[in-house]
Amino acid sequence: MSRTKHVKGGHNTELDQLRIDSSPIYTADVPKRTMQEATFLILTSLAAGSQHGYGIISDVAVISDGRVRLRAGTLYSALDRLRLDALITVDHEEIVENRLRRYYRLTPEGSRQLGTEAVRFQSNAATAIARLRVAEGMAT
Repeated sequence: MSRTKHVKGGHNTELDQLRIDSSPIYTADVPKRTMQEATFLILTSLAAGSQHGYGIISDVAVISDGRVRLRAGTLYSALDRLRLDALITVDHEEIVENRLRRYYRLTPEGSRQLGTEAVRFQSNAATAIARLRVAEGMAT
């Protein structure tokens, strides 16, 4: 944050600067960083319903047509981050063969962000396809 000094007769004080820097006018429509493909695929997997880790790994491989193969360490790091970001939550747990199996589900915020990213991807793809068609038409 830049610090400004009080200007005689003006309104340029540190307090005014803080108000501007933290104003919702400047932050309301600032988009978050775009979602990584693995995150998008994990959330897409959970959009179908609650799943445990191995189920998510398998589903992501199917959704991505085998292009993305998550390793357990990568998945669980991502799940921890998604939980901290309140995009997913633990749905329930069960014991299977003496091991804890934790099931995750999307939160309403996770569904919202996944939907936003899906629309963004769809829009970008439509633009690319339209431009390719124009470029192909010009090449002939």
